[in-house]
Amino acid sequence: MAEQTQQTRRTPMTGGGPPQAPEAPAVRLFYIDNLRILLTVLVVLHHVALTYGNIPMWFYTEPAQDASGTALDLLVVFNQAFFMGFFFLISGYFVPGAHDRRGGRAFFRARLVRLGIPLLLFLVLLRPFVTAYIYLEYASEAPYWLFYIFSWDPGPMWFVETLLVFCLGYLLIERFRRPRAAEVGQATAPAPLRADTPRPLPLLLAAIGFVIGLAVLTYLWRIPVPIGTYWPVVGLPTPFFLPQYVILFGVGVLAYRRGWAERIPTWAGWAGLAAAVAAALAHVPLSGWLGEATMQPGSWQSLVDALWEQTYAVGIIVALIVLFRARVNRQGPLARFLSDNAYAVYFLHPVVLVGLGVALGGWEATAVAKFAVVGLLALALCWGAAHALRRLPGATRVF
Repeated sequence: MAEQTQQTRRTPMTGGGPPQAPEAPAVRLFYIDNLRILLTVLVVLHHVALTYGNIPMWFYTEPAQDASGTALDLLVVFNQAFFMGFFFLISGYFVPGAHDRRGGRAFFRARLVRLGIPLLLFLVLLRPFVTAYIYLEYASEAPYWLFYIFSWDPGPMWFVETLLVFCLGYLLIERFRRPRAAEVGQATAPAPLRADTPRPLPLLLAAIGFVIGLAVLTYLWRIPVPIGTYWPVVGLPTPFFLPQYVILFGVGVLAYRRGWAERIPTWAGWAGLAAAVAAALAHVPLSGWLGEATMQPGSWQSLVDALWEQTYAVGIIVALIVLFRARVNRQGPLARFLSDNAYAVYFLHPVVLVGLGVALGGWEATAVAKFAVVGLLALALCWGAAHALRRLPGATRVF
């Protein structure tokens, strides 16, 4: 998310052999930039849906007073099934190249700047603003410093906090995996693009096996970490999705190393779309049939729910990659503006959403109407605020 989306295509280095051809210029992966824009929009709208739906998991909420709130809850469920895992996949894709170019220590220092500084800025500067409403409404009798400590969490910046841990894990794995004498610039180059495409049946079987494996791992993980678990202090709001986050981050790393992103065939995108649509259509009747037993750790209903969830997630991710690679692999001035400011939008959007929610708190309307109006306003204000932030001296080094 925070890494510039570029891919360098190199000829492999061969030690003492003859000089290799000059390194090809970096190629901007516009479709991945554009996927980041989409996911950032979904993050903002996800939190607007939490504001006006029936799932009270945001800094400012107005629980729905009409049936349209159920539609917002469904949006949250479908979003949650895939969008943060997709963010981790994209982030993982750019980790190996950055590590290879910089070397381990410089790589992690750069990550501390790009991830650690926004995390600290949010905790110190922005969090008091986004929690002010909660304090004034529910805890104003206590000193604010006490409320601040006992309500401690990084908010949406849990993502960069977790990504920083994943990057550290990657760094440690690489340190043990490779010879310690390896120098910067001698690390593995990205896999060369290949003209061949995987055969349909083996690829389909591999995808089905991956979905089943991820669903079983998620099911087992949710026995000790059931749905609804919240990890305080570290502030992870959805630790029951952690297997998906870890695995998709790893898939992103392998996709870079093995050139998977450019080799996914078009038919796989259609198959992924069909699987995602089928899973989405099955969700409501399936939820009615399984009932609340899906929340019971270790139940067979929980396993079915995990299988639905990961089928939808993998299907929609593959479909979006193929669609954007084929149809949205370019950028004009507007898309470039949106892409350049996406990370700053992620950082700033909680303040914008809480401010809009409080400002429009007296407005009487249906939940969907509030979602639509506030969503549009929030997107415009978030990108405007992000652009202003990035104009500050030194801000582009971080954002």
